[in-house]
Amino acid sequence: MAVVRKTITFTEQQDAWVKSRISCGDYTNDSEYVRDLIRKDQQNNDKLRLLQSAIADGLASGVSTRSVTDIMKDVDSKLGLHG
Repeated sequence: MAVVRKTITFTEQQDAWVKSRISCGDYTNDSEYVRDLIRKDQQNNDKLRLLQSAIADGLASGVSTRSVTDIMKDVDSKLGLHG
């Protein structure tokens, strides 16, 4: 995988935070920490897009004529829950 070198600037407080994460053993260096933050942000963005798509699908499907109780029974059945 090709890499691109970036220069970023932190406040003193941010730098102290990053250093604390490294000193407690969560990360080995600044770059590892920043890359992990980016990966987590990408995952959250993917989840947000899926949620937005599900909301759009729900809105496009219109209003259901079924009762909430009937819908919940179907959900429980699909999940294998019986109560």
